[in-house]
This record gives sequence, structure tokens and C-alpha cells, in this order.
Amino acid sequence: MPSVSPDTTGFYDQLRQHLLFLYPDGNADLLAGKVAEVFDGFDRRVPLPLDELWSQEDSLLITYGDSITAPDEPPLQTLARFLDARVEDAFSSVHILPFCPFSSDDGFAVIDYSVVNPALGDWRDATAVSDRYRLMADLVINHVSSQSEWFQNYCEGLEPGASYFLEISAGDDLSQVVRPRASPLLRPTETPDGVKHVWCTFSHDQIDLDFRNPLVLLEFMKIVRLYVEQGISIFRLDAIGFLWKEPGTTSMHLPQTHEVVRLIRTVTDFFAPGTLLITETNVPNHENLSYFGNRNEAHLIYNFSLAPLLVHSLLTGKTEYLKRWMMSMPPAPVGCTYLNFTASHDGIGMRPAEGLLSDEEQLQMVETIHQFGGRISTRRGADGAEHVYELNVALFDALKGTIDGEDNWQVDRFLCSQTVMMGLEGIPAFYIHSLLATSNDASAVERSGQNRSINRHTWDYADLQKVLNDDLSDNNLVFHELIRRLNIRRRQPAFHPNATQFTLQLDDPFFAFWRQSQDRSQSIFALHNMTAVAQELRLADLNLISLNRWQDPISEIYFDELNATVTIEPYQCLWIMNVRN
Repeated sequence: MPSVSPDTTGFYDQLRQHLLFLYPDGNADLLAGKVAEVFDGFDRRVPLPLDELWSQEDSLLITYGDSITAPDEPPLQTLARFLDARVEDAFSSVHILPFCPFSSDDGFAVIDYSVVNPALGDWRDATAVSDRYRLMADLVINHVSSQSEWFQNYCEGLEPGASYFLEISAGDDLSQVVRPRASPLLRPTETPDGVKHVWCTFSHDQIDLDFRNPLVLLEFMKIVRLYVEQGISIFRLDAIGFLWKEPGTTSMHLPQTHEVVRLIRTVTDFFAPGTLLITETNVPNHENLSYFGNRNEAHLIYNFSLAPLLVHSLLTGKTEYLKRWMMSMPPAPVGCTYLNFTASHDGIGMRPAEGLLSDEEQLQMVETIHQFGGRISTRRGADGAEHVYELNVALFDALKGTIDGEDNWQVDRFLCSQTVMMGLEGIPAFYIHSLLATSNDASAVERSGQNRSINRHTWDYADLQKVLNDDLSDNNLVFHELIRRLNIRRRQPAFHPNATQFTLQLDDPFFAFWRQSQDRSQSIFALHNMTAVAQELRLADLNLISLNRWQDPISEIYFDELNATVTIEPYQCLWIMNVRN
């Protein structure tokens, strides 16, 4: 038994239960001991109370390690310089997308989990970011690169690796398998035992691991320990829904997949409490919500439906779908919350809009995004047909107009999109190219042949400094206004990730909701004009309490006459809040 502190009985009992469920034919006691051995000698942390996991001061910046580069400097050091010089306390957390050596998919085909890609820097450079910000990293847990040692060993019949991958026989039923790609699922591979067909959910360079082998689980326990020791305190479980495969099923969100998440949660809660898990499941909303479990799986789940519905609303001026979705969203369980985002390194996922937007509404979005220079990625459904999987476009350019075409409201419309996100229940997450108002990078698509490259521009730091210092540039206007609004948001307890939220039933041009702080001392009415036309609003429709004085800190306007009618300019956002003494 490993030498851990004496209060381990409950932990071992939980661990055994997880392992017995996953490996009913295995020795749960032996496996529990092996998991704990991975953390032998680990300096356990002091647990954090639930109410200290996050607050209204939390927000997340998402970036690649080399989204900003400078000559003769490791990009992770350049990133740290940018954060120190420009961002400071506006963000509390930074998500550095996969930073290990890789062979494809901009980092998501990992060759070696144990080192930082030398082209980015080293562990000291990553740790330097974690000294000031809560650092989030990807646990690319579903698959590895075909160039990894494990898969190379598999091809040669050697361990570790020979038993780590899922082989499919000719008679196995794969007809129900849910796919995120249109590429062939199986890769023929030469082995000492002849040609084998291994499972590849995403590409033939990304070989899926077989978690039915407990040795694979133990490998990832070692990676978790290493990452925690290097200062990582938020784990993004990449593509987690595909983890456990069984022919004859969808191989999506299987019970064993949820059990693996629960096991990782048990381990991190015990050895490194305060470490947060977020599950990446770009799927319809009801499936996504399942990863909260019984408050024992993910601390956070991505609010995947927000992006397509919000973009649809701003392109059409219609708010009905956004309101309907928001009213159907349950408050996050205690000890859990949502991660709200509108853009990412991928695209605007359309699967989370299934059942929320009609096929006609989705087609209208596709056509509009095409007009604004975007691309489309597809997936192959169980029916064999190809379906829209995501819109590949820089969000700033996705909002350069409406379904009627381009107009002059791009900056205001874009700021509206980000302000909606800031106000919602949960923690807001900003992709760096949204923060910087980066446009489509069509040349990157041409170089890579990948549609997703359109939103993965690499800035030269000197060029970035120029546009951020140019008072007339869109980049300057967006960046400084977003930082200003984030700093306003940080001071409002009604924007705590778990503060009360209620959807307001205003007329269609408005998307509005009410937030109230957990101690009920502060109320904020978040109002957004989702059209390019000025709108009139009767303040009486908000039922503002007359005993309070009300102010919008964004415009710095006070509302002293509560029966007045106010004009809300195109895409203007108001945070009407009671002024606290």
C-alpha cells in the first residue's frame, strides 16, 4: 500500500468502486493500489471550500502557445510578456492549448505528453504563466499521435503500447457509431500479427486509446500528476465523450466514459483539491449537461449551445431561440458552473444547435458565414450522409453584417456578443482572437489545407503592438473596450458564476436577463439590443425598485426617472444595476 496519509479509507473505497465498474474482471484492490502508487510521495494540498472555487473576478483567456510570436524568443515567454503588459488582472485564468510535441491538428495529435514542445519553450515558461494565472491545459485523453512511442511500439508488438489500441474485427457492428468527422473510422496498420484495423475517431494520425486496458488509465494518472506538479490547476478533458468504445453502440457518452471522469475527479479531489475538471463535449445540450453527473464529474461544462444561438440572433435580429434555450437551462448544481464562450480554436459548433434551430435556420447561417469569408466542416451521420458540424470563421468577421449583408456595425455587434457572454451565469472565456478582433486568416487555410486554420492566426508581437496602439483600428477599439468591461464586471457580485439568473420577457429586439448576487444585495438587469436599429425601452417594464438608485456602469448613465422611456442604440448593452452604498 502506498505511503499516503491515514485518512485514505474513503478515498480507497471510492477508487475501488470506480475500478470495479470499469474492470469487473480485474482485481479492484490491486488496481486501486497501483493508481495510488502513481501519487506516492505527492504533497497533498489543503482542500478549498466550495465557495472559493470561483467568483465574479474569474474569466478565462484561451490561446495557443504561439498565437503571438517575437524574434529570438520562445513564444510562451512572448505570451507572458503580452499578459503582463496588456491584460494584467482582467483575466484570472489562461488556457494554453496543447503545448506538447505533436504531429497534426495543431497540437491535438500528441507525440509526448511529458515535455513542452521546444518550439514553444519549456516547462519553466509554462510554469511562469501559472505563477500569476490559474493555468488550464488539455488532457488529450482519447487518442495519441501515430508518431507517439506507444503507437510505434504497437506497430512493432512491444510494450508499452502493444495493448493500448482498439482493434476492430470484420464482424464488429459499427453502424451506430457517432462521428465528428467524415473520414474513415478504421486505419489498416501493419503489425507483427498481420494487418490490424485500429479505431481513429478524428483522423488516421490520431489513434484512439483503448481504456478497456487499465494500463492506459494508469498512464494518464502519471500525466495528471506531472501536470499538477507543473502548476496546471484546470484540466480540459478533450473529446471525452468518445473515450470508451463498444461495437454495437454509439460509442458516445457510454457509462464507462462517465465513470472515468468520476475516477479522475476522485483522484484530483483527494490529492490536489482545487484542481478543476472541464469536459469538452461538442454535442446537443442535454448530452452536454450529463457531464455534471451527480456533482461528481466535471466542475465545469462548456456552454456549447451559446455560440451558434447567439450568432444566429445577431445575424437575424431574432431572440426567440436564444431566449427559449436560456429559459430551459437549469442552474448549475452546487459546486459546478458553466464555461461560457462564443469562439474557440475550432469553429462555431452546430451540433449543440440541433433541436434548437431548424434546418432552414442553420442553412441561412451557413450561407451568411460563407458570404463573410467563412468555411464549413462536416461530419458523417449514422445515416451515412454528411451534416454541418461547425462553422469555421473568425467570430469578428462572422459578425461583420447580418443576413442582409455587410454593414457598418461590425465592432458594435461584436462587442454586444461578448457582453452578452460576460453577463451570463458561469465563467466567461475569451478566445485570444476575439479579444484582439482578429479577422479571417484565409492564407493559413491555404497553407494548411484545414478549414479551422482560418481562426488560428499567429500575430507578430511588433505588428500586434502597432494595431493595439492605433486609436483608429478595430483591434484597438475592441481590445480596450473588452478589457474595460471585464474590469467593470469583476466588481459586481451579481455576476458571480452561481448568482441567480432569470430571463426577461421583453420584445424581440431585446435579449435581456436579470442577475442577483447570492446575498441578494445587488441586482443587474443586462439588456442588449440585438439589431442595427435603435429601440425604445420603457424602464417600467423592468420593475426597478424605486427605493434604489440605478446606474449603467458601461455608459456611466444614471436612471433617476424610473417611468422614463430610454433609447437603446444599435447593439448597445446596458448593465442597469442598483447603486450600492
